[in-house]
Amino acid sequence: MTKRAETAPGANEEFVELGRGCYAYSADGCSNTGVVIGERGVLVVDGQATEAQAAKVLEKIRELTDKPVKSVVLTHFHADSAIGAPAFEAGEVIASDLSRRMIEMRGAEDLLVSRERDPDLFSDLPADAGCVMPTMTIASSMSIDLGGLDVRLMHLGRGHTMGDLVVWVPASGVIYAGDLVQKSASPYCGDAHLADWPRALDRITAFRPSALVPGRGRVANGPQAVATAIETTRDYVTTLRDAAAACVEQSLGLKDTFFAVKDTLSSQFASRDDFDFHLPLNVARAYDEALGLDQPQVWTRERIADLKDALDGSVPAAAEAVTEPAVEEPVEDAAADAAESAGAVDNAAQSAPDLVSDSDFAASLALDAAEDGTDAEESLDLTTEDMVETSEETGEAQEDPADADNKVLEEAR
Repeated sequence: MTKRAETAPGANEEFVELGRGCYAYSADGCSNTGVVIGERGVLVVDGQATEAQAAKVLEKIRELTDKPVKSVVLTHFHADSAIGAPAFEAGEVIASDLSRRMIEMRGAEDLLVSRERDPDLFSDLPADAGCVMPTMTIASSMSIDLGGLDVRLMHLGRGHTMGDLVVWVPASGVIYAGDLVQKSASPYCGDAHLADWPRALDRITAFRPSALVPGRGRVANGPQAVATAIETTRDYVTTLRDAAAACVEQSLGLKDTFFAVKDTLSSQFASRDDFDFHLPLNVARAYDEALGLDQPQVWTRERIADLKDALDGSVPAAAEAVTEPAVEEPVEDAAADAAESAGAVDNAAQSAPDLVSDSDFAASLALDAAEDGTDAEESLDLTTEDMVETSEETGEAQEDPADADNKVLEEAR
């Protein structure tokens, strides 16, 4: 749970061109960063774990162009792909509205836990480093004209996290999928919505990309490689979800569930990067979701320690005595009761219903397109009117998010 890989983060770096204006930076043990270069400027997708690592990407960019970095897009809230973003000195840092809320609610804990679980990755991060806040957020989608190259940002529903964005460059056929898709690594599911994740993968497939940049590791280049990466990710997510649900149906505790799920996954996925590193948190989340906890619990140092003790057998496994919520009980109340019985950390319970409501809306976007057979890209009316800008001083939305949600839902329909 605290040792990621033998290779030092940053080794074997690679900067490859994928299509007109589209590039990807990858290195062992680091999140990937996408780069899109237009006539007017540069857009960066994900900002690395530290500014020192981001500076390496910026050096690669400067070998190609001296154009300014107009925007850094954060595909989700996790520290390993966001904290280095200030090094690019971008005009805007863009994320989904839901990712902004996740940063506000749990970003500090995520950074703290990430530093302790993966100290080598964050070794050059100053002790007082904090979270990176977006300067602009979007409810569902928007387009950016880089000059001769349009870039489209889309929230396709819940998956790796509640607020994942993907970045699509239609002229080049390149999609930057963040941690929604992995090619050679085991997906991280500790903050996931496993039941919804496959639908987000379906929507990525609908764009028929010729190249896909996953959250970590080398790119998937060519339609067959893209399809394989998406389907392998789907297989991992659905196998994890279904195996954990079967254990809960049999009233198994978390420890027994962990070993049963590990056995189920190992034959296909044990050789993939980060399999053992992610598995305890992945199984804990799948176990919670099978118990009816729709909103992932916050990962804190205390919760990590409790999980380790539970899997080592030092203390009773979390939630072993919890049964599935009764039908008449509200889901959010059942989730809170389950977490309390398990001795879990309170996950900002007063805010959870609001987040669940928003994520239900997000997961419904483009659903009509899938049902009536229209093109997914056309169903999401990708205009700059979908933006919800925030003030750098206050962090408050300048447009009412509810109004934006209603407008985008109408346009999607």
